[in-house]
Amino acid sequence: MTTTYPRAKRVLRRSIPLAAILLIAALIRFPVISLRAAPVHNYGEALQKAIFFYEAQRSGRLPSTNRVEWRGDSGLTDGADVGKDLTGGWYDAGDHVKFGFPMAGSATMLAWSVVDYRSAYNTSGQLDEILDNLKWVNDYFIKAHTAPNELYGQIGNGGADHAWWGPAEVMQMARPSYKIDASCPGSDLAGETAAAMAASSIAFRATNPTYADTLLNHAKQLYSFADTYRGKYSSCITDASSFYNSWSGYNDELVWGAIWLYRATNDPTYLAKAEAYYPNLGTEPQSTVKSYKWTHAWDDKSYGSYVLLAKLTGKQQYKDDAERWLDFWTIGVNGARVTYTPGGLAWLDQWGSLRYAANTAFIAFNYSDSLTDATKKARYHDFAVNQINYMLGSNPRNSSYVVGFGTNAPRNPHHRTSHGSWTDNIGEPPNQRHILYGALVGGPNTSDGYTDSRSDYVMNEVATDYNAGFTGALARMYQEYGGTPLTSFPARETRDDDEMYVQAGVNASGTNFTEIKAIIMNKSGWPARMLDKGSFRYFFTLESGVTPSQITVSSAYNQCSAPTGPTLYSGSTYYVTINCTGTKIYPGGQSAFKKEVQFRIASSGAWNPANDWSYQGVTATPGAQPVKVTNIPLYNNGVRVFGLEPDGTNPSPSPSPSPSPSPSPNPSPSPSPSPSPSPSPSPSPSPSPQPGGLKVQYRAADTSAGDNQIKPHLNIVNTGGSSVPLSELKIRYWYTVDGDKAQSYWCDYAVVGCANVTGRFVKLATPKASADYYLEVGFTGGTLAAGGSTGEIQNRFAKSDWTNYNETGDYSFDPTKTTFADWSRVTLYRNGALVWGTEP
Repeated sequence: MTTTYPRAKRVLRRSIPLAAILLIAALIRFPVISLRAAPVHNYGEALQKAIFFYEAQRSGRLPSTNRVEWRGDSGLTDGADVGKDLTGGWYDAGDHVKFGFPMAGSATMLAWSVVDYRSAYNTSGQLDEILDNLKWVNDYFIKAHTAPNELYGQIGNGGADHAWWGPAEVMQMARPSYKIDASCPGSDLAGETAAAMAASSIAFRATNPTYADTLLNHAKQLYSFADTYRGKYSSCITDASSFYNSWSGYNDELVWGAIWLYRATNDPTYLAKAEAYYPNLGTEPQSTVKSYKWTHAWDDKSYGSYVLLAKLTGKQQYKDDAERWLDFWTIGVNGARVTYTPGGLAWLDQWGSLRYAANTAFIAFNYSDSLTDATKKARYHDFAVNQINYMLGSNPRNSSYVVGFGTNAPRNPHHRTSHGSWTDNIGEPPNQRHILYGALVGGPNTSDGYTDSRSDYVMNEVATDYNAGFTGALARMYQEYGGTPLTSFPARETRDDDEMYVQAGVNASGTNFTEIKAIIMNKSGWPARMLDKGSFRYFFTLESGVTPSQITVSSAYNQCSAPTGPTLYSGSTYYVTINCTGTKIYPGGQSAFKKEVQFRIASSGAWNPANDWSYQGVTATPGAQPVKVTNIPLYNNGVRVFGLEPDGTNPSPSPSPSPSPSPSPNPSPSPSPSPSPSPSPSPSPSPSPQPGGLKVQYRAADTSAGDNQIKPHLNIVNTGGSSVPLSELKIRYWYTVDGDKAQSYWCDYAVVGCANVTGRFVKLATPKASADYYLEVGFTGGTLAAGGSTGEIQNRFAKSDWTNYNETGDYSFDPTKTTFADWSRVTLYRNGALVWGTEP
């Protein structure tokens, strides 16, 4: 079989009669750079960030441990069109299609790196993180494998998805599901997914054998499907052919999948299949020589197959094929070698030039580690070192090609969600709002030239397959040269503006009325989110002698609901409410991110807006451009998210997940210490809850009673008739500490904003059988509106040595509550007085 690539730059072989002359010419023309490079970059940090990139690519409902503060839940209806739950997985690149073929290829490469360089991940403290990301994608593969001979291989239509430039959390287009099955098979897709799950089963075997067995069972079924029903997946999932067409066919995946099943099972039947199908792999044009002028990538797995079969069997044929390929990338073969830039990058193709070099570097490392021939061992090793160092900054530009790492790193990758546009415009805002840490960009041209431009999707594309071999190579670099992952990563990002707010200006005015043009703006990005339960209030003061019955409110133009009121606030201050519940306001385009309301407040008596609370800051010239007005507060489901009420209290901060790193015992974590617990005073008899319409809802985010973290998720509901300052409220969660170690608290996510949430530990002076401590959760500001709720507050705490708690019998713990429910064993206090629940 001959393999061709439409975008590949092919190099013609020269025919030279004397082999010796050919070899001399090749060596002169292609000198080998042989450097045992010093550790010139922080490989630990680079590895840490390369793994983090995959968390930024997650689709579905994100866990409480989400570290990417600008990512939220997305794609929650994936699979609904076919009656399946196909949520989860990774978005492919800077778009939001879930292409199963490159996703599986990326997962296989990552799992391979864990299998062969596990110690590097463990020593660097990144083993939990890489396994967490592998589990995320494998959980999706399990969902997508809906029957032994059925696999969903794509979610989302490429054309429709690419036509919109906005964040994943608020995408509105239809996302069709595409599959292969026995009637229209895809041996390449099924074979690669089998490889991914088999390789991952090895990675999980030591820590989660039950999960490893599950993955292996799916891998066996998928490989049988691939082997029994032959065909190219892109002939069935035709939408993929414009993006990830299976150019090399499926024979390489039949070999590749069998190799990984052999490694996972040690069953010689799979090795025999791999060797039996090996002759079907692609060759160079008009030749019987196996392909060597390309490299291992999402499409063609021949090259990794050469290396693994050489290592597994020791047979000369596989060694020859592996070394011919790696020699093409290093010293050259028969007068031809991959193109090198002046700065030393092995440049195969303009589309992801760094990706190809990184994949080759990873496999070159892997093969080099198995060799005893000192010359070849150094050749392939040094090639890999030089390529990875080039990507990290050892290049003529002295610039990193990894977002958020090193010197002069790319700032504007071609990535919708990290850009954070609210106008469906690749150029607005001009700068990326978020740092897409760890993403390897496409790379430079053949002259080492590079432009950091979001619209240049060749140089600045990022993708899961771009980072896969790169991550593995970094693990190998760390294993040899070391490095130090960052202890406080990621840092909290600085907001560029209020995410949601109200603009206002005078539309018209008279002696007895004021007409306001108000615009609700949603430019949210931490994370982007829908505002479909929004409302705002316009506060005004009645003149002396005027009664509310003399006030009329009307609207000539309204993209929400008609205004209501006036409603008494206090004294002579009233407000008009404009309710936008049911109207979708989201950062998705010019007509989506803002909604306009024009309303008139008129009086049959005296009228003077000059002293009105919400009139302050309004553009007073009729017809002038409205401006942001702090004194017109905006609410989301009753919780104030912008602006000030007349009492002057601050709004609840933007609801963004906490960027605190997920704790990991490798290496020993150093969480920020919470205040030292102080004994509580001797308890007095517990007061009966006071009336006031406040209650606490609880759910157990982790139902295991023996974990090293406790994760109570809480929600305060105000069923009363008046708003409550959150600063007056405290929640107590009662438990047994099971030891004497210091504890640390994290807010992982809160609708009211984690910056607004506090946590402290209090030791009981008189311990109870079910509680000797309580976690007290408080608030620095904000208001809980009448009839509203705080929304979810995701709490998490752990001991400093990461030993397990025993939650069995803990007073506040209830593993049966997996959805929010009223729970009287979590107590609530207002100004120190018990208003909800019963203490132990």
